[in-house]
Amino acid sequence: MKPDSIKKSVIEVSDLGLSYGNRTVLQEVSFDVMKGSCLAVMGASGCGKSTLLKGMTGLLKPFNGKVKFEGDSMWGDGQLPHDEVLSKFGVLFQGGALWSSMNLLENISLPLETFSRLNRQEIEDMAAYKLSLVGLSGCEFLYPSELSGGMQKRAGLARALAMDPEILFLDEPSAGLDPINSNQLDELILELKDSLGITFVVVTHELDSIFSISDHSIFLSNQSKTIIDQGKPIDLLKGSRLEEVRDFLGRSSRSNSK
Repeated sequence: MKPDSIKKSVIEVSDLGLSYGNRTVLQEVSFDVMKGSCLAVMGASGCGKSTLLKGMTGLLKPFNGKVKFEGDSMWGDGQLPHDEVLSKFGVLFQGGALWSSMNLLENISLPLETFSRLNRQEIEDMAAYKLSLVGLSGCEFLYPSELSGGMQKRAGLARALAMDPEILFLDEPSAGLDPINSNQLDELILELKDSLGITFVVVTHELDSIFSISDHSIFLSNQSKTIIDQGKPIDLLKGSRLEEVRDFLGRSSRSNSK
């Protein structure tokens, strides 16, 4: 194998503990995410999937452990995450989180206006380009209320791409979508991963997405509040030592036959 073909770890999570006040949600969570790969975060409802995403994106400070991006720690000695680390990734929230009073061009332009030094024309050109990447060219002046659910998710993804992130965090990207739109979103994620080399961390319970887009996965447990298994989803389906994991992945799905 050639040296440049060897996957490198871009995210390192070690002994991570997350809580809301005195309620511990996750503890002793450790895993790596390889550069240019897609990691699926799985588990039953309430197991801490979205909380883990908050901890990895600087929205929730851990009470224990570390999150590193390309060797740089997310948190220093202060109460705020490091800006240079935050600049490396984008986030797609469950509802898309688009501003309803702004059209798509304005929504995608907002991060560029806030964090870049581009002039107005450059910002608009870049925003239009990001919309074209997700198949929304020509929709620049539409408002979120004028979009279908699938188009809203694509627009949210375009905004997450605005600052050319190395890593994209997606929280239940297929939630509320019909199977056709969900499949189209999965195909878009694969296309972006392959063409732009973006690393994805995806919180999802959708089996079709888990099997089609993820290179690796971790399974969180409500009881132990940590990772109880990890690996390629198809390998876990066929050979996990835990019935809980096999049952989760063995639910009725067209992907199981692949």
